[in-house]
Amino acid sequence: MQIEILKSKVHRATITEANLNYVGSLTLDEDLMAGANLIENEKVQVVNVNNGSRLETYIIKGKRGSGTVCLNGPAARQGAVGDIVIIISYATMDFEAAKTFKPSIVFPKEGNKL
Repeated sequence: MQIEILKSKVHRATITEANLNYVGSLTLDEDLMAGANLIENEKVQVVNVNNGSRLETYIIKGKRGSGTVCLNGPAARQGAVGDIVIIISYATMDFEAAKTFKPSIVFPKEGNKL
């Protein structure tokens, strides 16, 4: 049996930009991506702590060390600069393998730094 489980999470990052006139996606600082074991174009769920919205999109690599968390395109309507978000990705794996799998979770500090 295959099940879907938590693979990666960036817990409580701060939105730094919302760019409505850009191709839809989430631009994310490469340091956050590496820390949470996320890759460019990976599908993620973005949960906005401030307004309760949830959206699915994909990641665009942002400048390393910049702290960038930018909602692009229609996603920009789901959050404002300063909102707190949780960025989640899931993986599908065998039930038995899932029992021992350990997700990569990061808790950014001020400025979205690790």
